[in-house]
Amino acid sequence: MTILLEIPDSVARAMRLPPNEQRRQLKTELAVGLYTQGILSFGKACELAEMTKVEFSLLLGKRNIPRQYDEQDLQDDINYAGS
Repeated sequence: MTILLEIPDSVARAMRLPPNEQRRQLKTELAVGLYTQGILSFGKACELAEMTKVEFSLLLGKRNIPRQYDEQDLQDDINYAGS
């Protein structure tokens, strides 16, 4: 399923971004917001923002947004490191 989000022309024109940067920046902001609220996982937020995990981690750090890391994430990391 693909969701198409319509941004009114008046809002798009009011953004202080070059038109060729608007799509990328909006996707990044949506990804950060949904991740911060716990709506998207870290991996899916990276996917939405079209960033690597390192890039997204650096962005969160730059914005002082704590990384959500639970016991399942730890177990996944342990399993990955052991393989």
